Amino acid sequence: MSYVCHQCKHPLQLDASLEDLSPSAYDMIASSLPPAQSLQSRPALPSEKLAQLPSPTSVKAAWQRSARSNPSSPSPLSPRTQGKPAHGPRTPVLPNESFVLLQDSSYGGIPSTTTSLSSPKKAASGTKFRQNTQPPRPSSPREQADQPNPSPLSHHLRSTLRLFNLLSSRTDLDHPLCAECTDNLLGELARQLEETKKTRDGYIAFEKEVRKEKERERDGPSKGEVDSKIEKLKEEERLAVEQLKAAEAEHAQLQEELNALELEEKTLEEEEAEFWRAHNAHLLKSAEQEAQLTSLRAAYAADSATLEQLERTNVYNDAFCIGHDGVFGTINGLRLGRVPSVPVEWAEINAAWGQTLLLLYTIARKLDYTFEGYRLTPMGSFSRIERTTPTDKATYELYGSGDLHIGRLLHNRRFDFAMVAFLDCLKQLVDYVKSQDPHVEFPHQIVKDKIGEASVKLQFSQEEAWTRALRHVLLALKILLKWTTNGSNG
Repeated sequence: MSYVCHQCKHPLQLDASLEDLSPSAYDMIASSLPPAQSLQSRPALPSEKLAQLPSPTSVKAAWQRSARSNPSSPSPLSPRTQGKPAHGPRTPVLPNESFVLLQDSSYGGIPSTTTSLSSPKKAASGTKFRQNTQPPRPSSPREQADQPNPSPLSHHLRSTLRLFNLLSSRTDLDHPLCAECTDNLLGELARQLEETKKTRDGYIAFEKEVRKEKERERDGPSKGEVDSKIEKLKEEERLAVEQLKAAEAEHAQLQEELNALELEEKTLEEEEAEFWRAHNAHLLKSAEQEAQLTSLRAAYAADSATLEQLERTNVYNDAFCIGHDGVFGTINGLRLGRVPSVPVEWAEINAAWGQTLLLLYTIARKLDYTFEGYRLTPMGSFSRIERTTPTDKATYELYGSGDLHIGRLLHNRRFDFAMVAFLDCLKQLVDYVKSQDPHVEFPHQIVKDKIGEASVKLQFSQEEAWTRALRHVLLALKILLKWTTNGSNG
């Protein structure tokens, strides 16, 4: 005969210890189970029990909060009455309705009563199977003698079915159960045990509160003490009201002072903001002026350096550079004079005479000196010297020509007069400088048309002597220029 678990519907294999249960083992199992009558009555809910207790409302509310903090979770292992009302009455199945009673003595023979066992069948809806048997009837000794001994297998089946029916009638679950469902059942029972302990602790706490409340009611103050306490509380209330009014008045005064301070603070903040605006504007202006001052100082330093450089610079030396080139004296690179071996062009000579006349004119103007009887007219290669005496007024051209024509002799004569007039002006300026600074020395004396024993006239003289005289003229002009720019006058 096969068995299935009444929870998961899996086939079961019974343990060897259940194959041959003795009556004493059966009685021990039955005595450990709760009585069947306890399953018929529905247990009262904790709320119903609490309502029946004579205790204050505050204590009941405290216990209810404690009970709500530990709610019971539904059992994961459903009873065999799934699908039925949770609190409905459950009709227990009596043992004599589902199995045949065996003899009490474990040493007696096997009962002779023939009992028809029906194999347990389980419907798909999960209802508990029942084994319908006829109650045992006494048999005569003859019948017992005629009937053969029952099979040990049927005896084991009846014993096992009786045990399962007993367990099903005394518990909330149908049996048999598999090992896994049994473990779940044990876990659920352990959880219910913990919840029951918590409920017990709640009841104990509730009982303590009830006792304390009763003690407080029993040991409470008398009416006179209560009245005196009320009067005292009223007096304290009156004093508290007076203090509150005084505090409100002080609060109003402090509020007015606070408003005045806030107004003063706002005014001070505006003044501070205005001060910082003025301060920032002043800082910006000061920074701008500082930048301008720095710029002016830098410009002044640059201008001072430029001025110092310019003061050390002699522009006259750069404008009139006097030197020599062999036997020729040069001014600004132009040769003044000519020799037979080096025939210098008259255009270069005339340009050199123009630079020489311009130098003499510049020195005289710097010294603020006016020549007597002459006026210089520097015009480059076509410069002139005018005689301004009242008795003799003439204009002399200070440039020559190499053209061969009839008027050459007359032109050379005027050119010689111009060179003699230039030499006379040079002598006047030299004498003036010597009168200003006696320490100035000129290496060549000027006497009429000669300077250093060489005549400046070209006509009726050799070109070498004329070139030497012009070189002496440039040397005198260089000494004059140096004294004018670097001497006492400069």
